[in-house]
Amino acid sequence: MKDTKKEIIAAFNRREATKEFEADKKISDEDFNFILETGRLSPSSFGWEPWQFLVVQNADLRMKLKEVSWGGQKQIPTASHFVVILGKRADQMKAGSNYRNHISSDINHLPPEIVEKKEQAFEAFKKNDFKLDSDIKVFDWVGRQAYLALANMMTSAALIGIDSCPMEGFNIDAVEKILKDTGKVDLNEYGPVAMVAFGYRSKNLPYNKTRRPVDEVVKWIK
Repeated sequence: MKDTKKEIIAAFNRREATKEFEADKKISDEDFNFILETGRLSPSSFGWEPWQFLVVQNADLRMKLKEVSWGGQKQIPTASHFVVILGKRADQMKAGSNYRNHISSDINHLPPEIVEKKEQAFEAFKKNDFKLDSDIKVFDWVGRQAYLALANMMTSAALIGIDSCPMEGFNIDAVEKILKDTGKVDLNEYGPVAMVAFGYRSKNLPYNKTRRPVDEVVKWIK
């Protein structure tokens, strides 16, 4: 167990937002499917799993995304694998939606009486606890759920020696138009919340990770 802890901390120390990758070095199908699986298995509030991972390997589509993504100028063209993280639209998270019914009945296999209780609990949570009283607030909340999966994928990648870079540096309207033009994404159902590139860091990049000391980050109340 002690060696496992050391390996995990070493992976966290090694992981950085990699700005450029070795373009000719590709992640194996087995390794990338492992990364995706850790995203799929990630937790989400109320178990709604309000995400989708759009893996963009088409070079032309990547270049279109690069043009509207100031935060991915070197990452997008050089990454072995590039993923747009999508989140469910607010309409999909409303009471009685097909998506919520699908998760509760088809995925979780909950009996009708439990589905009803879950629906009531989630609606109370939205209204009273987190004040999710607008479509914008609901979509922001969905994005926070998707970030759990994003973080798990980056961590799992680091644990097997694969680098990554999360991105918010893009024009969301332009990205939505590009995705709409592909005909592959239903933008009434999903919207982009983040991007992430995976690959093997360029040999020319030094490691330069910095973090605040633990006594600034952690406070205890005893």
